[in-house]
Amino acid sequence: MTEHFASAPLLAAKFAVPVYAPGLVRRQRLLNRLTRGTEGPLTLITGAAGVGKTALAASWVRSRPESAPAIWLTLDADDTAGTFWAYVVEGLRRSGGLAVAAVGTPVCPDEVDRSLLVRLAAEIERLPEPVVLVLDGLDKVPGRGVHTGLRFVSEHAGPALRLVVISREDLPLPLHRYRAEGRVHEIREQDLAFTRREAALLLRGPGPAPDDHVVDVLLRHTEGWGAGLRLCALAMERSGDPAGFARSFTASEQAVSDYLLTEVLATLPAPSRDLLLRTGILSRVHPDLAAVLTGRTDAERILQDLVHSHAFVEPLSGSRWYRFHPLFAEVLRAHLRSRQPELEPLLHRRAARWYAARGRTAEAVDEAAAGGDWRYAATQAVQDLAVGTMLAGPGTSPYAETFSRMPDDTPGAAPALLAAACCLARQDVSGCRTRLSRAERRLLREGLRAGPAEQLSAALLQLLSVDDGAAAADGAAHRVAALMTRLPPEDRARHPEIEPLRAYGQARARLCAGQLRAAREGLEEAVRACSGTATVLLRHRCLGRLALAEAADGALTEAEEHATAALDVAGRHGIPEAHRSGAVSLALASVAVERGDLHAAAVHLDHAELLPDTFHDPDLKTERAVLRSQFELACGRWEAAFAVLGEAQSPARPGPAVRLAVARATAALAYGDPDKAFTALQGIPDGLPSRTVLLAQAHLTAGDSAQALRLIAEAEAATEASVPDRVRVALLHAHHAVMRCDDDTARDRLVQALDTARPEQLRRPFAEAGPWVRHLASGLDGRRAAYEWLTASAPPRGETVVVEALTPREKEVLEQVARMMSTEEVAAELCLSVNTVKTHLRGIYRKLCVSRRRDAVERARELHIL
Repeated sequence: MTEHFASAPLLAAKFAVPVYAPGLVRRQRLLNRLTRGTEGPLTLITGAAGVGKTALAASWVRSRPESAPAIWLTLDADDTAGTFWAYVVEGLRRSGGLAVAAVGTPVCPDEVDRSLLVRLAAEIERLPEPVVLVLDGLDKVPGRGVHTGLRFVSEHAGPALRLVVISREDLPLPLHRYRAEGRVHEIREQDLAFTRREAALLLRGPGPAPDDHVVDVLLRHTEGWGAGLRLCALAMERSGDPAGFARSFTASEQAVSDYLLTEVLATLPAPSRDLLLRTGILSRVHPDLAAVLTGRTDAERILQDLVHSHAFVEPLSGSRWYRFHPLFAEVLRAHLRSRQPELEPLLHRRAARWYAARGRTAEAVDEAAAGGDWRYAATQAVQDLAVGTMLAGPGTSPYAETFSRMPDDTPGAAPALLAAACCLARQDVSGCRTRLSRAERRLLREGLRAGPAEQLSAALLQLLSVDDGAAAADGAAHRVAALMTRLPPEDRARHPEIEPLRAYGQARARLCAGQLRAAREGLEEAVRACSGTATVLLRHRCLGRLALAEAADGALTEAEEHATAALDVAGRHGIPEAHRSGAVSLALASVAVERGDLHAAAVHLDHAELLPDTFHDPDLKTERAVLRSQFELACGRWEAAFAVLGEAQSPARPGPAVRLAVARATAALAYGDPDKAFTALQGIPDGLPSRTVLLAQAHLTAGDSAQALRLIAEAEAATEASVPDRVRVALLHAHHAVMRCDDDTARDRLVQALDTARPEQLRRPFAEAGPWVRHLASGLDGRRAAYEWLTASAPPRGETVVVEALTPREKEVLEQVARMMSTEEVAAELCLSVNTVKTHLRGIYRKLCVSRRRDAVERARELHIL
């Protein structure tokens, strides 16, 4: 959690095959079934807790020859989709059968894009020998995303993947179809129930065989439940009266809890009981940590004794760490809360300090938060520069979730800094500034105690939330750079996101100030500074903003290239849709509008409106309204364009405010209302080329040619004029010449405009200029070729480039659509939900630049996808 998700270390213990104590009954009948099952693609071992699922699979894995190893992965309740697939990829890599570079690594903890799963399935399919992957506890993983992805990989990886899934419940898979096709082998709870012979062997242990009556009674009470039988075996060993125990024991949950308390915990020596109660609050425990929580110097010996006495304490393979049986751990925690409720938070706080002293900030923060010590948790996180990771990947850093639960009145500068970062990560700029001001006041009071980490965090937040111009951003950026030099080299190396964040924040401030050229340079610098998996999301965002700035500046070719590169980054690293930048789709929509490809523009605009940041980020929200109005104007729908612009809120920052005012003036002039255009342009600072050009056009439309010519001359002299501005200036000259009946000059100026616009295929200025352009072009005669590109289709349908390839599942959905099947029929045919099919259809429409099913099929056939 202290680092960006993609660069977080993986726990070797999750790949370790569990080790079971001597006395485990070898259940050959089930081992044989498991061997037969792994000859096919999927084996399910399902049943309640304690029926012996994991023990069976672990015994089978350990019995396999070294030439045919299996990959083991133990899953936990806090494993997200990104975590799960990161471990799967790493497990396959460790087996020697997979190159991670060919697949990629997930960068978001909560979702994985389908493209990564496609590459993974393709790489597994190429393996020379089948690989067995054992997933222990798949039911613990929350949500349905992992199950859906696992189904996809299983169905597309071919015979090279043999899955063994251990679960307490049936998984959301089409088991009825798998059974009909013979794709699944199941070992269910009734199969795992101990037979009379197996129960007798388990109950016997090292002593004499129990009486047949005792075996029958306990087998009936437990119904063959492995954990219950083991509890009985331990109890009988200590009771000295097997028959009496058999008569009184029941296998209910309360009985198990009572048994663990009275027959396990109560029978242990006092030091062992105390250690178990104090360390049971943890998911796992180290002897040194146990010593801190208990104050004992013999904690390691006690843990070893507990393992040897089968007191539900297990060592983690290859380490000095231990874990408790989950049922036992729950009993321990409940018992501690009932007896000493005030002790649990104190123990969490002690554990936090132990972790922090060893540089394990993630665990320190988790334990401090669990103990309610938010100030300490925040201090540890800020010292580890958590603010940088939260801002580099908003929505993906686990810190944001942790500190979103922190009380807002937590004292200290560090909590205020993290609260500000949480606000900024969800685009609440006002909330960020409020909490940042609070943090700055507290930093002033703390004086020399505020180190470079606190000051750097504050400077980053200032930079990325600045709203009072590029000068303030430059000052904050300089402070970030200076503070970075005060950090130890190893901290700078661990946080590669700081430098691109500095460049991104500075560039974004210039973009908001309307300084397009400077913003483009800064965004290019930010893209170059992004390196490694820790900055993948930031690189995607920077590329999207760069493409949007280039499109606004008329550099349409570069905008398209950078938007495509952003999509490539998202696809290659599996960035989910919810975390993708809407700037990418807005940039592609802008390119399409400027080039007159209204079909593609509609698709990209519709897709942009599905992405969260186009609603939460005020700058992107403004850009979305501007582009939608341009699209409506291009379609001849003036009222719709005015309605979109009327609903848009006036931005606080100069750059977006200028964009919105220019869009309103453009719509007014397209409607032939120069007065409305004058009104819209009143709030724009003098000297901006776009304002000057529109004022000239408004004066020319109003009949004031002299003022229009003065403004045209001023716009021509502007060095910051964009390509669209220069095209419009030439068109204004041409229009003025037409009004004076000077057709030769008008045609010369028209050719000048066409030559300027042609490299970028810029069509919108000509469409908005009016019908006189077409009439004037009819007299170009020998220079007619200069006009032909403008009237060519834009672009031909058959030449449309698909910026993202369809996934295999999208192709399957499209094939069913081509068969004239309804959405419900496609869902039934492919065993998907109707909502999932609709999601795939939206992806197909976006990638093929269409908006209807029939058009999608036609476009796919043109591109030889179908």
